[in-house]
Amino acid sequence: MLKSSIRVLIAEDFEAWRHFYRSALQKRPEFLVMGEVSDGLEAVQQAGQLQPDLILLDIGLSTLNGIDAARQIREISPAAKILFVSENRSSDIVEKALSTGASGYVVKSDAARELQTAINAVLEGKRFVSTSLARQGLDDLSNQQTADLPDSDKVVRFTLPLSVSSARHHEVGFYSDDRQFLDHVTRFIAAALNVGNAAIVVATESHRKSLLSELQAAGLDMATAIEENRYIPLDAADALSMFMVNGMPDPVRFLELLGDLVMTATEAAKATNPRVSVFGECVYLLWEEGNPEAAIQMEKLGNKLTTIHAVDILCGYSLGNVGSEMESYTFERICAEHSAVHRR
Repeated sequence: MLKSSIRVLIAEDFEAWRHFYRSALQKRPEFLVMGEVSDGLEAVQQAGQLQPDLILLDIGLSTLNGIDAARQIREISPAAKILFVSENRSSDIVEKALSTGASGYVVKSDAARELQTAINAVLEGKRFVSTSLARQGLDDLSNQQTADLPDSDKVVRFTLPLSVSSARHHEVGFYSDDRQFLDHVTRFIAAALNVGNAAIVVATESHRKSLLSELQAAGLDMATAIEENRYIPLDAADALSMFMVNGMPDPVRFLELLGDLVMTATEAAKATNPRVSVFGECVYLLWEEGNPEAAIQMEKLGNKLTTIHAVDILCGYSLGNVGSEMESYTFERICAEHSAVHRR
C-alpha cells in the first residue's frame, strides 16, 4: 500500500489504551488513524461511514460488545480487517471473536510486544493469535480457522523472551476510583486467604485501612490472620525508604526485604503447597513522584521475585492521574512487564 493509505479505526473504551494504539500507529507513516470510539454501537456506525482498512476492536465496549459489533461491521464494511485486542483470555470468547470473521486476537498484556507483528500479519491476509493464547491450547482453533481462509496459509507466532514467560504471575491493575480498587484487591487477597495461602499488602495507609475493613466484611478473621503472619500489611512509603538508593530501587535491598516477608508469610500459610499473594502500590507512588523509570525497574524486580518465590503479584495504579497523564511509552513499558493487565 502507498504511504498513509492504511486507514485505521480504533474502538476501545480505555483512553490510555487508545493513546497507546494511536502512538504505535503514528510511528509508521503508512497508517492514518481515521477515528477513535469508546462505544460498540458507535464503532459500527463509524465503520460504515469511514470504511477503514483496519479496525482495532476491544470486546468490553459499552452499548454493544465488541463481538456483536464485529458481526455487524462485517455486514457493512466487509473489506475491513478486524483485529481484536482484549485482555479476555477465555477460549470460548476467543473462539466467538474469531468466528465473526476477524483476522486476529491480541491479548492486551502482550500488545507491547505483539501489536505491530499482529497488524502486519492481518494486513497480509494471515491469521494472528497471541502466543499466550496458543499456550492455552488454542493452536488447533487458530490453525483450523486459518486453513479455511483462502489467503491465509499460516499462523503467525511470536516467541516470548524468558523475562515475560507465561509462568509468571505478575499482574497490574489500573483503577478509576477507590471503589473499583477495593473490589479488585479484596477479591485478590481473599482468594488467597480462603484457601490457606498468605498475603502481603504494601499500600498507602488509607487503602490498608479500607482493605482491612472490606476483608473483615467478607467474613475473614483478619485479626488472627495478622497475628499468624498470614496477612502482612506494610506502608508503601516506608517500604520504599528501605530499598531506594539515589532515586532507584536497589536490587539487593529489594529482594532481601520482600524475600524475608515472603518467607515469613509462606511459613505461616496453611495450604499444602503455599503461595503468597502480594499487592503493592510502591510503583504507583514512584510514578506519582515523577520517577517512572524507578517504577519500571521495580516492576522488573517484581518479575525477578516471581522466579525465586511462589508469589502472585498485583500492582496498582490510580487511573485518576495515570489515565490521562502517563506517557504512552511509559504505559507500554509498564504493561510489558506484567503477565496480565486489568482496568477497573
